Amino acid sequence: MQRIAITGATGYLASLVQLYNRGRFEFVPIRRTDVNYSHPDEAERFFSSIDADLVFHTAANATTAACENDPVGTDLVNRDSAIAIGRACQATGKRMVFISTEQVFNGLSCPGPFDETTEPCSVTRYGQQKAAVDAWMRESLDDYVTVRLSWMFGMALPGVKPSPGILGNVLRALRTDTPTKFTCNERRCMTYAQRLAAQFAQVCALPSGLYHFASANTLTTYESARLVAERLGACAADIERLILPDTVRYADRFRDFRLDASKAQAVGIELGSFAEDVDLCLSDFGW
Repeated sequence: MQRIAITGATGYLASLVQLYNRGRFEFVPIRRTDVNYSHPDEAERFFSSIDADLVFHTAANATTAACENDPVGTDLVNRDSAIAIGRACQATGKRMVFISTEQVFNGLSCPGPFDETTEPCSVTRYGQQKAAVDAWMRESLDDYVTVRLSWMFGMALPGVKPSPGILGNVLRALRTDTPTKFTCNERRCMTYAQRLAAQFAQVCALPSGLYHFASANTLTTYESARLVAERLGACAADIERLILPDTVRYADRFRDFRLDASKAQAVGIELGSFAEDVDLCLSDFGW
């Protein structure tokens, strides 16, 4: 059985991957108490000595404000330690699977979706940190998979708490009767997280390289929120009252950092549309 070291082991995606693939792989969960990512040399020593065939690296500080307010500290965690883990993998013959992000494209002014040949351009520190690791892996590693994810969504499962996503945000607005704004000035892919968990084995076995993993979406975030509310069975009056357009946020520059996942689909990764993913998620959870 393949032995996989998984960082950020208690986070949403890592927890979901472990739940869906229990019995298929032997997971070695790596938590914050096991290694200090603020010290890249420590991370390199740790992953050089760990007994694993593959390292699935999800750990990061993805809080935008933290990355902007502490660029030096988060560079160590998000960029330098990820590169150190890559060096350890290269030296010890482990494959590295690295989670990257759509945010590497948040500085582009041209419309998406963007494929893997598009040069990253990010206006946020987090996006810049991930882009730097992406580039280093491409130039330095012989055996790796970089997976750029879109905004993921899902629902809670035992031991799995979802990160904030479009489905959770809309569901909260409806359940608490709280009018909530969603931006009209943004298009981004939104993907059911179970697609990654269910295809984790295929992702780990992909030919070495960079892949976009995202379900297609042509809607703005506001339009996406309305679609979710409709699928949840909200009446038209409640949707008008609770799912509100935010025309101010990003009004100075429309954001479009959608990912083109054609490369991943061409090698057998199954991805759909945002609407299909919403229906799939709700069906899975009995809605």
